[in-house]
Amino acid sequence: MVKVGIHVSIAGGLDKAVDRAVEKGCDDFQIFSRNPRGWSSRDLSPEEVKRFSDKLTASGIFPAVDHMPYLPNLASPKDDVYFKSVEVLSSELIRCGGLGIPYLVTHLGSHTGVGFEDGLSRVTEAVKDGLSKSKNEVMLLLENTAGSKNSMGGSFQDIAAILEVVESKRVGICLDTCHLFAAGYDISTKEALEKTLQEFDDHIGMDKLRLLHINDSKGALGSNLDRHEHIGLGKIGEVGFATILAHETLRNIPMVLETPVDARRDDVGNILAVRDMASRSER
Repeated sequence: MVKVGIHVSIAGGLDKAVDRAVEKGCDDFQIFSRNPRGWSSRDLSPEEVKRFSDKLTASGIFPAVDHMPYLPNLASPKDDVYFKSVEVLSSELIRCGGLGIPYLVTHLGSHTGVGFEDGLSRVTEAVKDGLSKSKNEVMLLLENTAGSKNSMGGSFQDIAAILEVVESKRVGICLDTCHLFAAGYDISTKEALEKTLQEFDDHIGMDKLRLLHINDSKGALGSNLDRHEHIGLGKIGEVGFATILAHETLRNIPMVLETPVDARRDDVGNILAVRDMASRSER
């Protein structure tokens, strides 16, 4: 059976995230370890770290995943934004190590019009700096984007260029299905999925894939629209997700849902939709 969970809130304390993940029936989960809309964060007390770690161990849930906040831009040409972004990256990697979280997911940012090469230089130096300042085994997962204007990471070639320069075993990939589709990588049929995964393997390598953000897409193929939809109810559709969830390699990668919550379906509904499609693929 597939391993699937959701992004959960840390309101009331980090350990409450584990409680919520257990309540929702998650096999894994993702959090923001700090306020995602601010730059600053307070240090965690030893008691907070222990409560989280103890609950995580007792839950049997694995992996727990941390996600970088919204404000950092690792490709920014503005020095003030860039250096604050690198500091957040370093501190999050260190925090993950203390909490026993094996993966930190990061967006690659926007070069804001100065060009890909300048953005590439910024991102690669940021990643190398963040890894060097965090002496642990936490893996940084680079997330693909929907390919919007000036964004980094919208193509496999973009990501491969970063990996080529960084050259670290502590860097892996988080593939977001909505972003893939919006960036023009078709995954809505078996043939299209195989073609896309072959291209991923050619440029990056399937051994680098450690996490899936599994989201349907409100936007059409190649629309560059980063708008998530309920599983099976968007443009990737039921056929696409049934194919993804039946794939021999993908079904064994931990999956985190970042789908909407509305009158049509909630988080538990999307978890159940994924499990139902996966179980049907086994018959």
